[in-house]
Amino acid sequence: MAKTQLGARVDADVAELAKKRAADLGLSIGDYLARLVQDDASGLRARAVDAASRFLAEHQSVFDDAEDAQQAPGGARAA
Repeated sequence: MAKTQLGARVDADVAELAKKRAADLGLSIGDYLARLVQDDASGLRARAVDAASRFLAEHQSVFDDAEDAQQAPGGARAA
């Protein structure tokens, strides 16, 4: 497939983050950005966010209980 060069201006911190994330994944910045666009266009990102939201909604009480246990005074923790 032929490649087309694009140009974009982003803040320096966004550019640095993109470079680091691409390197972490072993991708060039171009390939990393292409993956992001394909994932977004295919709906993959939206489905992942929706799945995470459903998971949190179903298990929120577990997270709440764990947070409450960490904030309880030393002698008030249940065994």
